[in-house]
Amino acid sequence: MRDTEWGLWTAVLLAAAAIVVAPGMALAEFQLGPEEQVQAGGSNIAVPGYSVPSFAHWDDDGLPDLIVGEGSGLYTGRVRVYLNTGSPSAPAFGGYFYAQSEGADLTVPGGGCLGLYPRVVYWDGDGRKDLLVGQADGRIRIFLNTATDAEPEFDGGTFLTFGEPGAKVEMNVGYRAAPTAVDWDSDGVRDLAVGALDGKLHLFINEGTTSEPDFRVEQFAQENSSDLVVPSSRLSPQVLDLDDDGKKDLLAGNTNGQVLLYSNVGTDAAPVFSGYAPVEADGVPIDLPGTPRSRIFVCDWTGDGLHDVLVGAGDGLVRLYQGFDPTAVAWAGGAEPPRRALLGSPYPNPFNPQVTIPFVLSGAQEVSISVYDVEGRLLARLAEGLYGSGSQALSWRGLGPDGQVLPSGVYFLRMEGAGVRETTKLLLLR
Repeated sequence: MRDTEWGLWTAVLLAAAAIVVAPGMALAEFQLGPEEQVQAGGSNIAVPGYSVPSFAHWDDDGLPDLIVGEGSGLYTGRVRVYLNTGSPSAPAFGGYFYAQSEGADLTVPGGGCLGLYPRVVYWDGDGRKDLLVGQADGRIRIFLNTATDAEPEFDGGTFLTFGEPGAKVEMNVGYRAAPTAVDWDSDGVRDLAVGALDGKLHLFINEGTTSEPDFRVEQFAQENSSDLVVPSSRLSPQVLDLDDDGKKDLLAGNTNGQVLLYSNVGTDAAPVFSGYAPVEADGVPIDLPGTPRSRIFVCDWTGDGLHDVLVGAGDGLVRLYQGFDPTAVAWAGGAEPPRRALLGSPYPNPFNPQVTIPFVLSGAQEVSISVYDVEGRLLARLAEGLYGSGSQALSWRGLGPDGQVLPSGVYFLRMEGAGVRETTKLLLLR
């Protein structure tokens, strides 16, 4: 396909992003298998207090690691790190250690049903991972990395503020802050979306830059012209495009231990929601016993390009629900299946400075993986040639064809192989 044709194809893709998903409709593309419990050293992980899991690169060895917030009103909030000793398609974990701050374990006071709510972010543009932490008292703190990206250690943390210049006040969502970094209004600058005890999604819109944020106003996500409030409260949010329609959706955990999907019926730059669908695992809605406070994280656990979900709860366990492809065909009788190429979900996305691009091949085959801008211009060719079967990964540091540093913005990643063409969106935030 010539680049001019690709530009026309990109325009069609962007136009298709305006298609409205029916309110409350479950997304066929987002289906999960049965519950599993994540283990370390052959035993189920069980942290003291309430668990808050995520899956992110910690030591820069090419494998994402398991990061788990622990604690409650009875236990101090700490961040456990389980380094991945497995492979891209089969994560495995042994022991753990605690994230460090100023020469000691990073801690915050636990309260009620939360020790702390940690998320790995690149906050200040120095290329070193930092920690965004929600606290039980409703405040949000950023811990900046004072060491290296591969062996992070953190400062004592700074509470985030918002408001007009000269009149900033601490962000405080009431209780049980559950923050996630996301470009909510699609302006190329990272904002904050924060769940809370009140069940609302608090939005702090950034009017500065990604590396020098300036949060001015607090807004709330909308559902049917009113503030969205998840059933049973204690919203644990993740905001991402779950149906590949080009618009960010909301996945929510809550007090009752459910996982709820709010499909975006607005636009990517102005998300709006209208009802939710319970997310099922193995055909049954996820609904953990009692009121365990489901804290959720979407990832690509096995590098197969499908959305998987980690869920933490009051029993300290880390549950895993792996995504599956309902259109997959089981091959038997000795017939050789067709060659398949599958593009995984790039991570982190948004990214700065580097994004990892996983892909899976069912057999040795010719593969092309390239990056284009929104006008269809070729910026980088990451793969071109014969690759072996199995799970693999590439990386891109946001550089153009002559090695120039590209600005913040939306880029498109295209994979072609074995008659398959897949495209996904990358968001670079400088």
